[in-house]
Amino acid sequence: MEHEDSIGILESPLIPVSGKVPGEGVSLSKGSCNKAEITSELKKQMRLAGPLVVVSFLQYSLLMISVMFVGHLGELSLASASMATSFAGVTGFSFMLGMGSALETFCGQAYGARQYHMLGVHMQRAILVLTLVSVPISLIWAFTGQVFTILKQDTEISMRAGAALSSAISYWINVFILAIYIKFSPTCKKTWTGFSKDGRRNLVSFLKLGIPSALMVCLEFWSYEFLVLMSGLLPNPKLETSMMSVSLNISSVVYRIPFGFGSAVSVRVSNELGAGKPRAARLAVKIVMLLAVTEGLSLSIIAVALRGTLGYLYTNEEEVVRYLASVMPVLALSNFMDGIQGVLSGTARGCGWQKVGAYVNLGSYYLLGLPSAIILTFVFHFGGKGLWIGITCGSGLQAFLLLVIAMRTNWELEAGKARERVYGSSIPMDLPS
Repeated sequence: MEHEDSIGILESPLIPVSGKVPGEGVSLSKGSCNKAEITSELKKQMRLAGPLVVVSFLQYSLLMISVMFVGHLGELSLASASMATSFAGVTGFSFMLGMGSALETFCGQAYGARQYHMLGVHMQRAILVLTLVSVPISLIWAFTGQVFTILKQDTEISMRAGAALSSAISYWINVFILAIYIKFSPTCKKTWTGFSKDGRRNLVSFLKLGIPSALMVCLEFWSYEFLVLMSGLLPNPKLETSMMSVSLNISSVVYRIPFGFGSAVSVRVSNELGAGKPRAARLAVKIVMLLAVTEGLSLSIIAVALRGTLGYLYTNEEEVVRYLASVMPVLALSNFMDGIQGVLSGTARGCGWQKVGAYVNLGSYYLLGLPSAIILTFVFHFGGKGLWIGITCGSGLQAFLLLVIAMRTNWELEAGKARERVYGSSIPMDLPS
């Protein structure tokens, strides 16, 4: 980049020639970590993951609570709300969230390299790009009911679904509170220096990672939301869509935990790679895998044990509750696989593997998961259970492929790539605005 000669902080190499990890005093050889290192990394991840899990759950609770209340109004209301939230996720939220997740790579590695001012610059670039993207999405949402009718969904469900997208006040409150925090919090003093022209420069570097990030998230997210659309094509669409809505909500609630762990390991891996500490990044992945397996097994056992009562949280319809109970063992297995792939996806974001992750998700869900779900449901007539079995096959393959990639990773090479990424997207601190 043309400014890299003026970035004083990055003039010293992040990966020392001697093969030592800065600040660790140990060789980069494949030696095992000692107990103190493992304990320290475990504490770091738990301190990060705890608040992230809570924040993730609170954000999702806006949607979850709405669906829970609507579900008690009747089967039709629950089905309509399900359609609306699925449509919003497929056409907007997933793409915006995906593009925004590129910040995990940029900001995490910049922070590790002590380029603190770049966190604010990267955020400005993301805001500009995502604002432009939101314009066509808003136009699509304005015609939700008509779109559902074109897709041959139940007419009564489709017309009510359009109205369910109108509530956005809570999200705007969230935006304003976060903006106030960034502006006035002393913890953001180094990372936020105000709006500047730098936020409008080098948008290409953000797009190069933002677009694969969006594809990585969307390909996975869409596959699950397509389950709701396919359930609407079954002989009893109200029952099938209601069951799918409740099961997806339960799955999403459970996923808040591995999502928090995934975000935590994304921070840890990106920070350590940006700081030139590949050995610490490798250890972070090992620790989070242990946490994911433990969490996944525990919650799966609980879900199966409570399968006959969980449905009452969302609906009073006995038929929906019984149907959900029969699907719960498959849903528990799906949640376990989601936990593994969730933390490995966080590792991918921390390393900047979004393009590879997009290919993995494409193959896992669209060459195996969805085709299996369609065959089991519409050929072998497994109903909603067939949809879940098929998508679980996809998430299992996704977890396996990401695990193989992580196990075969050359972390020293990844640290070098992180250094190049920090150089390529940075601007000098004294650049005039």
